[in-house]
Amino acid sequence: MAKNLQVTIDKESGFCFGVVYAIDMAEEILDQQGYLYCLGDIVHNDEEVARLKAKGLRIIAHGDLQGLQNEKVLIRAHGEAPETYKIALENNITLIDASCPVVLKLQNRIKTSHDDREKILIFGKHGHAEVIGLSGQTNNEAIVFQDIDELDNVELPPSFTLYSQTTKSVDRFYAIKDELLRRGYQVKANDTICRQVSNRYEDLGTFAQQYDKIIFVSGKKSSNGKVLFDVCRQVNPNTVFISDPAELEPGLFSDNQTVGVCGATSTPMWLMKKVKETIESY
Repeated sequence: MAKNLQVTIDKESGFCFGVVYAIDMAEEILDQQGYLYCLGDIVHNDEEVARLKAKGLRIIAHGDLQGLQNEKVLIRAHGEAPETYKIALENNITLIDASCPVVLKLQNRIKTSHDDREKILIFGKHGHAEVIGLSGQTNNEAIVFQDIDELDNVELPPSFTLYSQTTKSVDRFYAIKDELLRRGYQVKANDTICRQVSNRYEDLGTFAQQYDKIIFVSGKKSSNGKVLFDVCRQVNPNTVFISDPAELEPGLFSDNQTVGVCGATSTPMWLMKKVKETIESY
């Protein structure tokens, strides 16, 4: 007996322009030369990485860069620290720089602040590719924190400049700024959050309210995915997180339900379409 489910994909979901740009560049070179090295996962989505690996994308770690000579290497949307460019120069590696323009602009601002001897705090996820690149602009002297509590036992300078990873929540950034001011610090705040991402928060909340159930599709490594999933779940407790259509089962749905399918800025549209088809087959 068919469940008669009405499934709609959120048209605002899918890759942000930074990821589209990086993947387009990779595909163009793969079509020309059949293989291409990429420093780290091109996007935090295993299914999309697997698709590109099948086309010849070779994912390497920073440690592998030292051993490469005379090759082309793609820098993904997250950007890189200055050290990467230095190694590339020494090893005659051609860098295909697909760093997101929003991230590059932020890197430049942080570097300028650092050169001006400002003390720098970065609100971002520890170990995240973008944050490593940002901290690299300061010779890794910046204080990185992902939660205000982490600063409780840290001796901070009386005045500093506050930056944020581009995919963080705008509300949280300003709440952190206000709390640091309340604690008596002089804070120069630079809101460098990508508006394409922050607008997605509002749009997604509106989308998630309209359906009986929400299927949120994202790679488990995507920090943006975790935040957007929470946005959906807050307005619609009937929200389920999946990375692959194989995680779906008919028992998740009741007859005649309306289902909304959405995802992170690193979730490909083809994957959401596959999810939609799977649900419609029940």
